[in-house]
Amino acid sequence: MNDVDHIFQLLKENEAVLRKFHLLESKILAVLNLKDFFESLLNEMMHIFRMPYVWMTVIENSKLAEIIDWVENSEIIKQRINLMNKDEFLGFFNQFSKPLLLNTDLTPYHAFFPKGKIYPVRSIALSPVFIDGEIVGTLNQGDIKQERFEADMDTSLLEQLMVKISLCLSNVLAHERIQFFAYHDPLTGLLNRRAFESEFQREFSRVQRHNLCLSLVFSDLDDFKNINDRYGHETGDRALQYIANTIKSLSRKEDIVSRFAGDEFVILLPETSADKAEFFMARVKNYLAAHPMKTDSDALHLSLSSGIASTKDMDGTQPAHLLKKADKALYSVKYTKKGERGRQARGPT
Repeated sequence: MNDVDHIFQLLKENEAVLRKFHLLESKILAVLNLKDFFESLLNEMMHIFRMPYVWMTVIENSKLAEIIDWVENSEIIKQRINLMNKDEFLGFFNQFSKPLLLNTDLTPYHAFFPKGKIYPVRSIALSPVFIDGEIVGTLNQGDIKQERFEADMDTSLLEQLMVKISLCLSNVLAHERIQFFAYHDPLTGLLNRRAFESEFQREFSRVQRHNLCLSLVFSDLDDFKNINDRYGHETGDRALQYIANTIKSLSRKEDIVSRFAGDEFVILLPETSADKAEFFMARVKNYLAAHPMKTDSDALHLSLSSGIASTKDMDGTQPAHLLKKADKALYSVKYTKKGERGRQARGPT
């Protein structure tokens, strides 16, 4: 092959690669749903570029990691996205603005692989992903061929692609936040009241239709006003977040946890009797007693008061009746606690 033929051959190859990049861009540009975006991006890269392994590494607590936590029912996200500590991530790079191509001594970079997986690759490309100028992770490609990614290869097309992927992600995250906070409380991330009422109606109808048991817990944070007055509203907000995270972490996947209003939380426990609901709340309260919330200068012991109602012993046939019964039970508990504190303040008679 003479020089002219070689040049034409290179031009043809570059044109083919460019078409692949354009095809990938067309597949992802219009996607605004994070689950679909990831699934489309990772699958299409494998298909279009005939890449055996494509996955992502995401920095923990980054803007991207926060949104990933909201995505449910995606096997791709579970299996092909790896979360990594930021210090560990940045420890691999000094100036990380361009794709890193590797085909020797890949063992240290196994940390970028999804947990529990070591891909049988001999070359990898780690391409930085940025959102609003902040690095949030890498898009990773791996091939069993050692010559697929060599350190001196031109990465300009891949860099252009990563710019577009980062822009797409910024749009997707903005859209996801709008969607999420339409139904969730911005402080705690729990369902807001409007979303809860919709879920409550749906779950109540299902329970009535199949003659199942449903328990509802109405809780509020004890002495919330005093926490705000003594420690400030920022600490008060942190206390609400701490309560929300505790309840969520101890609840089942099918349970519905919401911030109802102010310091009030409502929890729906499907197919759960009142006794079992009591047991669940005892676990929550025991955890709070054993794990005070740390503040800058103190350890703050948080406690909840709760009222519980079950469809097995409710009066009426509407969701509002169950909620009202639990609210009355909560009022009774608060009234009793107030009386006990009054007696303790007066001392022995």
